[in-house]
Amino acid sequence: MTEPHRSGFACFVGRPNAGKSTLTNALVGTKVAITSSKPQTTRHAIRGIVHREDAQLVIIDTPGLHRPRTLLGQRLNDVVHETWSEVDVVGFCVPANEKIGPGDRFIAAELKKIARRTPVIGVVTKTDLVKPEQIAEQLVALQEVMEFADLVPVSAVDGFQVQTVADLLVQRLPEGPQLYPGGELTDEPEQTLVAELIREAALEGVRDELPHSIAVTVEEMIPREDRDDLIDIHALLYVERPSQKGIILGHKGERLREVGATARKHIERLLGTKVYLDLHIKVAKDWQRDPKQLRRLGF
Repeated sequence: MTEPHRSGFACFVGRPNAGKSTLTNALVGTKVAITSSKPQTTRHAIRGIVHREDAQLVIIDTPGLHRPRTLLGQRLNDVVHETWSEVDVVGFCVPANEKIGPGDRFIAAELKKIARRTPVIGVVTKTDLVKPEQIAEQLVALQEVMEFADLVPVSAVDGFQVQTVADLLVQRLPEGPQLYPGGELTDEPEQTLVAELIREAALEGVRDELPHSIAVTVEEMIPREDRDDLIDIHALLYVERPSQKGIILGHKGERLREVGATARKHIERLLGTKVYLDLHIKVAKDWQRDPKQLRRLGF
């Protein structure tokens, strides 16, 4: 008897910077969610698709759940809660190298409300950063936070137990046919992914107050008329204050050129073609707190 084919949705939740996006990318096998050393990098619920012979697992990478201080923060939390209500299984990520704190307990309290109808798996991430005994301690500590359907340690960086995480999630999916065509790795529009890759490049190496202030829109993405191997991309990088524009621009525009070069490499890999990337910076005053501007920027 062959095992029935399963298909469905899973999501990872956890505090900002708990390793959710890195784990999503490791499971999908390619970069669909942007990662950064800065917390609160993920802004949209990005879907990554894992194809297996026995299953199709769609992973929704969500923003980190946190106590919001801006309207943007509130909207990001809403995205998380909406996602929880739609998935078949949830993975609660806690890094192995950080003590379980109030933020984790806040998320666990929220998860307990859905745990009766949706299984929750406890995932200890970033195990490559600690000794085996610390992993064991963290698993015990996590067990005390809430009752899990299963517990698993994983390292997305060195591949430790990534397959096991996939198996545990797949076991809890309903039986069903493929939801997406084979070969598709995400259902995100290319423009969204391109904007995210530009924002990721802009986040690297900027001062700590900047991450939440950066937004990116792709204004135009069109093939060059006289060439079939080149796409012209015109994008705008939004910041909240003129002083932040100076940080992104850097000395004589050097910083912005670096951002463009890094983003272009990743975009070319994503699209499989050469890219001309035209980047400009705009100031949108306090956009994180302004409903009108949030709408225009896609939140």
